Amino acid sequence: MSVIACVQMASGPNVGANLLEAERLIATAVARKARLVGLPENFAIMGMTERDKLKVKEQAGVGPIQEFLAQQAARHGIWLVGGTVPIAADNPDKVRAACLLFNDKGEQVARYDKVHLFDVELVDSKERYNESETIEPGQDTVVVDTPLGRLGLAICYDLRFPELFRSMLDQGMELVALPSAFTAVTGSAHWDVLVRARAVENLCYVAAPAQGGYHVNGRETYGHSMIVDPWGVVLDRLVSGSGVVCAEVDRKRLERVRKTFPAIEHRSLTCRV
Repeated sequence: MSVIACVQMASGPNVGANLLEAERLIATAVARKARLVGLPENFAIMGMTERDKLKVKEQAGVGPIQEFLAQQAARHGIWLVGGTVPIAADNPDKVRAACLLFNDKGEQVARYDKVHLFDVELVDSKERYNESETIEPGQDTVVVDTPLGRLGLAICYDLRFPELFRSMLDQGMELVALPSAFTAVTGSAHWDVLVRARAVENLCYVAAPAQGGYHVNGRETYGHSMIVDPWGVVLDRLVSGSGVVCAEVDRKRLERVRKTFPAIEHRSLTCRV
C-alpha cells in the first residue's frame, strides 16, 4: 500500500506567497510518507479578479509555477498533481486551466486541461462566475500509469459530469485526482455526495484537494478536502483552513471490491465524452 495526500489551501493573489505555502504543505505531506501529493485548483493564484491569472500565465513547459512543481517533485521524490496552472491558450485573452502531473524525477508526464467551465449564477448568494471569459476549455480525458495505479485527472466543476469519469474508467482508471475550489454554497449542498458518488459508481479511489477558507478577493471556498475509497468511505477529511489529508491506497482492496461487487462489468450502456 502507498500513501496519497491532498493539500488544502486558501490561496491569494500573490503567487510567491502561495508557492511558499504550497512548499510547506508538500513537506508536511512528505513527512507523513506520501508518495503522491495533490494540490488544489488555483493553488498558485486566486486573483482579485478573474483576469489576474492572465498576468501570470506561462507558456507550456516554461515558467516559475511549473519550475516550482518540477523542483518539488524531484526534491522529495514524489509524484505531484499540480492543481491548475494558467497555461497560455491560442486566444491571447484566455488561458488553459491545466492540471500538470510530475513524476518523482521532476518530469512532467501528463497534462489535463479543464473541460467543463463554471459559468453559473448563484441566486441565493448573489455570486456570479463565468470561467469561459478567461479560460479556454480542454477536450481530452487523461489517464496515466503511476506507482499507485492508473490515475485519472479531473478539475472541480468536472465533478458534476459522470460521463467524463466513465470515459476515464474505460481507459483503466483506478484512482482520480480532483483539484478543486468549490464555492461555500455549492460545496455545502453537493460536494460530499458528488465526490463519494464518483468513487462508488466507478469503484475507484478519489483524492480531492480543495481550496478551503476565506480569500483576499472576498470569495469563500468550501474546503473539505478528502480521500474516498472505492466503497465510498471517507478515509480522511479536512473541513477548513490550510493543511493536509492522507490515506493509504490499497490496490488489492480495489481489485477485491471490483471482483466481489462487479457493477462495472454489469454496464449495459456506454457513454463517451
